[in-house]
Amino acid sequence: MDDYPLLNLFWTMLWLFLWILWFFLLFKVLTDIFRSHDMGGWGKAGWTIFVILLPYLGVLVYLIARGKEMGNRDRALAAQAESDFQDYVRKAAGTDTQGTGPRHVDELSRLADLKSSGAISEEEFQKAKQKLLA
Repeated sequence: MDDYPLLNLFWTMLWLFLWILWFFLLFKVLTDIFRSHDMGGWGKAGWTIFVILLPYLGVLVYLIARGKEMGNRDRALAAQAESDFQDYVRKAAGTDTQGTGPRHVDELSRLADLKSSGAISEEEFQKAKQKLLA
């Protein structure tokens, strides 16, 4: 371990970190190129060739030229994912689109109360329940 000083280890780790960071940035730019809906096929092909043939310059130019749109697309994608998740949760929980509460649970509870109070018969309860769940 004496032939590899601590400072050299620090520099090696720093370069390794920067190398991994660079690949992350390169893949982020490439995915953004193909995710972009405001660019045509030739534009996507041009940016891809530029980023692959001259990776350092291509990525930096892309970030300067289209960095703002890249951030906007990321925010729109996150908002869409959140909206889809909220819709899924509402659907799984049995709430309506306004999120005002369960649709069938309240109705079934009301029907059960009517049946237990004797206001409706078992047959009427079953018909109403089938109609509600259909």
